Amino acid sequence: MTQKKETLWITQTAVCIALLVGLQAATAPLGSTILTGSIVNYLLVVSVMLCGVRSGCIVAVVSPIVAKLFGIGPLWALVPFIMAGNLVLVLLWSLIAKNESSRKFFRGAAAVVLSAVGKFLVLYFGIVKLAVPYILKLKGTKANVISMMFSYPQLLTAVIGGIVAALTLPLLKKAIHTHTA
Repeated sequence: MTQKKETLWITQTAVCIALLVGLQAATAPLGSTILTGSIVNYLLVVSVMLCGVRSGCIVAVVSPIVAKLFGIGPLWALVPFIMAGNLVLVLLWSLIAKNESSRKFFRGAAAVVLSAVGKFLVLYFGIVKLAVPYILKLKGTKANVISMMFSYPQLLTAVIGGIVAALTLPLLKKAIHTHTA
């Protein structure tokens, strides 16, 4: 990779991280995990689709760490599971939707559904079925609250973020191409 391309990649990745952290911090006080989660998933998809799989993976891993450092993330023991869920989302989007074919709508729809389901399954089995009962050994209300946070709302936020990304990516790609051309 040339120095110019490497500098552009670093800058784009940093912008994605900054947007993600800033929007997490701005929306977290609103108390809507649906809004915040949808924005996070949207930015994960945008980072991989506009900046490449390496950027998407870095944003996916850095996001929950920075969120936790800012006090808007969950328990530290859950961060690796969130990283894994984010990575699944990013990698599935990259594998499914990256190919510029005549079947863009089908690929976009498949990316939305399969990446959302993949992330949901990682978070559900990792956090709800493994971390809460066996690693954290939580019971009662606290276990129920964390389990609820990392079950179906995760599927919903991944679908919402994916749909918004699928709808806006063509405009973003055109704007970036126009600006750099």
